Amino acid sequence: MAPVWRRKSHRSQVVETQTDSSMTSRCSDKKIKISDKTNIPPRGWIDCPAVGEPIDNYIIPSKVPLGESSNEFIEPSKRYSPRQVIEQQRLLSREVGLVIDLTDKKECSSSSLEWKGLGIRYVKIPCIGVPDNKSVNEFVYQVMQFNNQFNCDETQPKKFVLVYSSHGCNRAGYMIVHYLIRSYLMTVSEALQLFQDARPAGIYKPDCIDALYRFYHEEKPEGFVWPGFPEWEKTSGFGCNGGGVCNEVLTNDDVLGDAIPKEQQDFLRQWCCYFLNVSGGANGANKFPGSHPVSLNWDNLQFLRQVDYRVTWKADGTRYMMLVNSDGCYLIDRKFNFRRVQMRFPLAQENGIFSKATHNLTLLDGEMVINTDPETHKQERRYLVFDVMAINGVSVIEWPFGERWNMLEEQVIRPRNLESQCISQSTNPRYRYDREPFSVAIKEFWLLSEITERLKEFTPTLLHGSDGLIFQGWNDKYVPFTHEGLLKWKSHEMNSVDFLVGTGKSPSLYLYDKGRMKCMYGHRVVFTNGEDPSQLSGKIIECSYSGNEVWCFMRVREDKSTPNAYGTYLKVMHSIKDNITEEALLDQIQEIVQSKW
Repeated sequence: MAPVWRRKSHRSQVVETQTDSSMTSRCSDKKIKISDKTNIPPRGWIDCPAVGEPIDNYIIPSKVPLGESSNEFIEPSKRYSPRQVIEQQRLLSREVGLVIDLTDKKECSSSSLEWKGLGIRYVKIPCIGVPDNKSVNEFVYQVMQFNNQFNCDETQPKKFVLVYSSHGCNRAGYMIVHYLIRSYLMTVSEALQLFQDARPAGIYKPDCIDALYRFYHEEKPEGFVWPGFPEWEKTSGFGCNGGGVCNEVLTNDDVLGDAIPKEQQDFLRQWCCYFLNVSGGANGANKFPGSHPVSLNWDNLQFLRQVDYRVTWKADGTRYMMLVNSDGCYLIDRKFNFRRVQMRFPLAQENGIFSKATHNLTLLDGEMVINTDPETHKQERRYLVFDVMAINGVSVIEWPFGERWNMLEEQVIRPRNLESQCISQSTNPRYRYDREPFSVAIKEFWLLSEITERLKEFTPTLLHGSDGLIFQGWNDKYVPFTHEGLLKWKSHEMNSVDFLVGTGKSPSLYLYDKGRMKCMYGHRVVFTNGEDPSQLSGKIIECSYSGNEVWCFMRVREDKSTPNAYGTYLKVMHSIKDNITEEALLDQIQEIVQSKW
């Protein structure tokens, strides 16, 4: 009997030559069933070359291997299954240790059991069209971890990673190019060429190429020529999910950046805790280790008399630390969660020459604000950096704040500004800072003697909200969690507490006290804008004090997962009862300044 892959063509001839309609219908149905059973990918999979050359000496791009059950429908010389993949690579003295499957769940592919049966680690990252940023982060992390685990010891045999999508060109290429750029600080054009040299068809899908240039904020080179479709590609014009410009109104509750794998997040948490000299960071620990100010009252106001303080405005934004790595930047929110953003922080110039290298393991502290132009109403995100805790892997938390702030200016902010200014004047800029998700600026700190002038002249010109002042000791080290010497002043009506909302029409309010929730019996919250209390159950809400244990709802704190500690509440109440007005504060500071002179 002829093999099935030959009988398939014979059945096609039968369908074409039959004249009886019922017979034609039956044969057509039978043909469809066989086609479904073969599960062979469309668009030239049969003639598509199986693999490319190793990239970075250990990443092999490949078309999707099919399960053994598909072999009977494919000519022997065209078959490509997991077992054949391993045998072919072994003939080339390559041991495959990891397989990353990028095919969508609906696409044909070999099963994980087939790979595991061959002793190969298998990772599935299902993608369709242009892979989303979360999938990219997962891919890069998996490849980096594998390389660090198996290919760092030169005395041991190298192990390879097989990366496959339907044809091993667009999705596989898109992922591998991301990896190359993040690992070696290549430009998009350089990484695209490197992939095409190893996998001659290259990335030929326009949306994938556009997405890469857009993601890394790079300008496509002048005279860029689109790669042609390979000969084995039978159809063209298939769709792609590219990015787009978002015209929605920006808010402080917007989620920024792309999720990363949990294992990577745990690893980065440990780095942050190491830099800050605090315990924790692994196994899902989620206590944000950033320094928190305490409310100003008549008692701690006396600190301003004792040591050298500087003052800055308290921005009405969202608190983030940022970990700057060579492979990308990571925003760290109040829940101690990390999300990747594509930003560039070059090292300082050497002998007047811009460095291609970037910061690695530099930890910043700051807040995200939304600037709104009063005339055009155009919005822009800006990250205001006010401290640095580590520079390129070296912790500086013991350094005086004044020295850290100067270091932040000289080594982090100024190199960005200089390079950005130089690039903006270029006729063909390689990198586009204006395409980054937000701008970056250093936050200013002033002498106490300047506070009156700043409040009257500077604060009204801000393009974002301000709800008070921050007093920072100029010689203070960085103190994680609550810093008793870091002071915040708010006007009486802006002083607030963050509560957890209980259930019920008149919801109970909770604070955090010694590892458990403490119900604030007798306290209640009023809603003045028609909010539905039942929709706020389990959420953290910020409230101002109205008196007589009544709180006025201000907003939901989407950035927080726990309410204020009971100790924080007591300090806020102390500040509320002391009620230091702006006029009283300025009088006290003027007296302090005069006494120091």
